[in-house]
Amino acid sequence: MLARREYSQRELRTRLERAGCDENESKGALERLCDQHYQDDDRFGEMIVRARVGQGYGPDRIRAELRSHGLPDAAIRILLDAADADWPALARAQLRKKYGAKPAADHAERGKRAAFLLRRGFAAATVRIVTHSDVGTPDD
Repeated sequence: MLARREYSQRELRTRLERAGCDENESKGALERLCDQHYQDDDRFGEMIVRARVGQGYGPDRIRAELRSHGLPDAAIRILLDAADADWPALARAQLRKKYGAKPAADHAERGKRAAFLLRRGFAAATVRIVTHSDVGTPDD
Protein backbone atom coordinates (compact mmCIF):
# COMPACT_ATOMS: atom_id res chain seq x y z
CA MET A 1 0.00 0.00 0.00
CA LEU A 2 2.75 2.46 0.91
CA ALA A 3 4.36 2.08 -2.51
CA ARG A 4 1.49 4.02 -4.13
CA ARG A 5 1.08 6.96 -1.76
CA GLU A 6 1.55 8.09 1.82
CA TYR A 7 -0.95 6.98 4.46
CA SER A 8 -1.55 8.24 7.97
CA GLN A 9 -1.22 5.85 10.87
CA ARG A 10 -4.97 6.06 11.43
CA GLU A 11 -5.68 5.11 7.80
CA LEU A 12 -3.30 2.15 7.92
CA ARG A 13 -4.68 0.93 11.25
CA THR A 14 -8.23 1.08 9.89
CA ARG A 15 -7.27 -0.77 6.70
CA LEU A 16 -5.41 -3.47 8.61
CA GLU A 17 -8.30 -4.00 11.01
CA ARG A 18 -10.79 -4.18 8.12
CA ALA A 19 -8.55 -6.82 6.54
CA GLY A 20 -8.96 -8.89 9.70
CA CYS A 21 -5.68 -8.19 11.45
CA ASP A 22 -5.62 -8.34 15.23
CA GLU A 23 -5.33 -4.98 16.98
CA ASN A 24 -2.02 -5.96 18.65
CA GLU A 25 -0.60 -7.22 15.35
CA SER A 26 -1.54 -4.04 13.51
CA LYS A 27 -0.09 -1.88 16.31
CA GLY A 28 3.21 -3.79 16.13
CA ALA A 29 3.31 -3.58 12.34
CA LEU A 30 2.68 0.18 12.43
CA GLU A 31 5.45 0.67 14.98
CA ARG A 32 7.88 -1.23 12.75
CA LEU A 33 6.83 0.81 9.71
CA CYS A 34 7.45 4.04 11.63
CA ASP A 35 10.80 2.83 12.99
CA GLN A 36 11.95 1.95 9.47
CA HIS A 37 10.65 5.29 8.10
CA TYR A 38 8.20 3.65 5.71
CA GLN A 39 5.35 5.49 7.36
CA ASP A 40 5.60 9.02 8.71
CA ASP A 41 2.62 11.18 9.67
CA ASP A 42 4.65 14.36 9.11
CA ARG A 43 5.52 13.30 5.58
CA PHE A 44 1.87 12.34 5.03
CA GLY A 45 0.79 15.78 6.29
CA GLU A 46 3.23 17.56 3.99
CA MET A 47 1.81 15.64 1.04
CA ILE A 48 -1.78 16.55 1.95
CA VAL A 49 -0.95 20.23 2.52
CA ARG A 50 0.96 20.51 -0.76
CA ALA A 51 -1.83 18.77 -2.71
CA ARG A 52 -4.68 20.78 -1.17
CA VAL A 53 -2.94 24.13 -1.58
CA GLY A 54 -2.38 23.18 -5.23
CA GLN A 55 -6.08 22.40 -5.54
CA GLY A 56 -7.01 25.81 -4.13
CA TYR A 57 -8.25 24.89 -0.66
CA GLY A 58 -7.88 27.17 2.34
CA PRO A 59 -6.20 26.49 5.67
CA ASP A 60 -9.40 25.67 7.58
CA ARG A 61 -10.36 22.89 5.19
CA ILE A 62 -6.82 21.50 5.14
CA ARG A 63 -6.70 21.61 8.95
CA ALA A 64 -9.98 19.69 9.18
CA GLU A 65 -8.74 17.02 6.77
CA LEU A 66 -5.49 16.56 8.68
CA ARG A 67 -7.42 16.26 11.96
CA SER A 68 -9.61 13.58 10.40
CA HIS A 69 -6.43 11.60 9.70
CA GLY A 70 -5.40 11.81 13.35
CA LEU A 71 -2.61 14.37 13.19
CA PRO A 72 -2.19 16.45 16.36
CA ASP A 73 -2.99 20.18 16.30
CA ALA A 74 0.62 21.19 16.97
CA ALA A 75 1.84 19.21 13.95
CA ILE A 76 -0.94 20.67 11.78
CA ARG A 77 0.03 24.20 12.79
CA ILE A 78 3.67 23.51 11.88
CA LEU A 79 2.69 21.99 8.52
CA LEU A 80 0.47 24.95 7.58
CA ASP A 81 3.14 27.45 8.63
CA ALA A 82 5.74 25.56 6.59
CA ALA A 83 3.47 25.67 3.53
CA ASP A 84 4.08 29.42 3.42
CA ALA A 85 1.04 29.86 1.19
CA ASP A 86 -0.29 33.28 0.23
CA TRP A 87 -3.90 32.59 1.28
CA PRO A 88 -5.40 35.87 -0.02
CA ALA A 89 -3.76 35.34 -3.44
CA LEU A 90 -5.00 31.75 -3.50
CA ALA A 91 -8.53 32.90 -2.60
CA ARG A 92 -8.42 35.54 -5.36
CA ALA A 93 -7.28 32.92 -7.85
CA GLN A 94 -10.21 30.68 -6.89
CA LEU A 95 -12.65 33.56 -7.35
CA ARG A 96 -11.20 34.39 -10.77
CA LYS A 97 -11.38 30.74 -11.78
CA LYS A 98 -15.04 30.43 -10.78
CA TYR A 99 -16.42 33.91 -11.48
CA GLY A 100 -14.04 35.49 -13.95
CA ALA A 101 -12.34 38.86 -13.61
CA LYS A 102 -15.36 41.12 -13.19
CA PRO A 103 -16.22 42.32 -9.69
CA ALA A 104 -19.40 41.37 -7.85
CA ALA A 105 -22.43 43.23 -9.22
CA ASP A 106 -24.23 43.62 -5.89
CA HIS A 107 -24.24 42.65 -2.23
CA ALA A 108 -25.97 39.30 -2.91
CA GLU A 109 -23.32 38.33 -5.46
CA ARG A 110 -20.59 39.29 -2.99
CA GLY A 111 -22.29 37.04 -0.43
CA LYS A 112 -22.32 34.12 -2.87
CA ARG A 113 -18.63 34.59 -3.52
CA ALA A 114 -17.87 34.80 0.19
CA ALA A 115 -19.83 31.60 0.86
CA PHE A 116 -17.89 29.85 -1.91
CA LEU A 117 -14.56 30.80 -0.35
CA LEU A 118 -15.73 29.83 3.13
CA ARG A 119 -16.74 26.38 1.84
CA ARG A 120 -13.27 26.02 0.32
CA GLY A 121 -11.80 26.58 3.78
CA PHE A 122 -10.55 30.14 3.76
CA ALA A 123 -10.64 32.16 6.98
CA ALA A 124 -13.41 34.74 7.36
CA ALA A 125 -10.88 37.60 7.55
CA THR A 126 -9.28 36.49 4.28
CA VAL A 127 -12.69 36.14 2.63
CA ARG A 128 -13.70 39.62 3.78
CA ILE A 129 -10.51 41.17 2.40
CA VAL A 130 -10.75 39.36 -0.92
CA THR A 131 -14.47 39.86 -1.55
CA HIS A 132 -14.31 43.56 -0.70
CA SER A 133 -11.47 44.17 -3.14
CA ASP A 134 -11.65 44.19 -6.92
CA VAL A 135 -11.36 40.55 -8.04
CA GLY A 136 -9.99 41.54 -11.41
CA THR A 137 -6.80 43.09 -10.06
CA PRO A 138 -3.63 41.06 -10.54
CA ASP A 139 -1.78 39.64 -7.55
CA ASP A 140 1.33 41.38 -6.26
